[in-house]
Amino acid sequence: MGYAFTSSDVAFLRSSAGVAALAEVDALPFTDSSRLHDVGVARKLLGASFAPVVETVLLRRRAVSKLDCSAGWLFTDDALQQATASAVARHRAARFVGRDVHDVTCSIGADLFALSAVAARCVGSDLDPVRLAMARNNVPGQLVVQADALRPVSRAGAVTADPARRDSSGRRKWHPQDFVPPLDELSSIYSGVDLAVKCAPGIDFAVAPWADEIELVSLDGAVREACLWTRGLATPGVSRRATVMHGSSSWTITDGEPDDCLVAPPGQWIIDPDGAVVRAGLVRHYAARHGLWQLDERIAYLSGDVAPAGIRAFRVLEHGHYTEKSLKSLLSTRGVGRLEILVRGLDIDPNTLRKRLKLSGPDEATVVLTRIGSKPVMVLCQAERT
Repeated sequence: MGYAFTSSDVAFLRSSAGVAALAEVDALPFTDSSRLHDVGVARKLLGASFAPVVETVLLRRRAVSKLDCSAGWLFTDDALQQATASAVARHRAARFVGRDVHDVTCSIGADLFALSAVAARCVGSDLDPVRLAMARNNVPGQLVVQADALRPVSRAGAVTADPARRDSSGRRKWHPQDFVPPLDELSSIYSGVDLAVKCAPGIDFAVAPWADEIELVSLDGAVREACLWTRGLATPGVSRRATVMHGSSSWTITDGEPDDCLVAPPGQWIIDPDGAVVRAGLVRHYAARHGLWQLDERIAYLSGDVAPAGIRAFRVLEHGHYTEKSLKSLLSTRGVGRLEILVRGLDIDPNTLRKRLKLSGPDEATVVLTRIGSKPVMVLCQAERT
């Protein structure tokens, strides 16, 4: 849960004394071995003010890998966890270029910051006074007000929301009616405006029949979010989209593209599509775009004789019927001592299996364990960057 910041803490951290204290404590290393000592030093330096200062220094260091402009920002632990990564926030903000936008759950301002760079005008609101004070620090010059997301206080024609998905104890909420604010109430209140709602990528999309377009976004191999778009923010003719971002590059695929692909045995390559593609239900569309085929129509692994450029793909060495005994024999024959195990469609725990295989040898490989129909199949591969 982290330290429970108060409005007084935020006021101190924004003061000249607080800024000086943050700089002084930031000079401490806070490594695993020095943390207890460094906390003690901070306590001696700052007395009762040490806790919010230490927490802020540590949160800023964590934020560096997620947010571009975190050096002078203020956070709470849970707000940082839910904050949108800067690259994803910029991607989402691009649909609001030139619009008047209201971020009705602005929290500490991560999305508001991205919106402020492209929107004609934007306003942020939240119920939490501490997070609002942090947002005013993080996004200076933008209007930030205290308001309930379910009681509109602006006339903006575009609204964005990121409902809280954890309770007061930090436990994750899985049911959209338990989100704060609830998903259906958001969609009802803002049915007359263009709405974007950020959700966890694991959400059951059937609970949002009002969404005109559902976009899954991955960043550097991890699926980060689902965004539910309505009305003028949605793309005509598209109901599902996957956007894949790696560093400064990105690509997208939608259900508006062809999805005709064959089902056939393994070819020269196995391709494991990005998680955003899989979660968006666009595996066949991805296969059709790249001339690939499915191993089984219900399994997300694809195969082909030419791998798409710029991905981590798996060159096929051997494949056949899977049993643990046959796999162990194959790995022993090939001298595989380091093995990556990928599984879909079979009830196999890779870590447990790896221990039982008793690997030894100088080489490394990847094995794909899946099924074709009801038949368990193993495909031994060499991972390569195409």
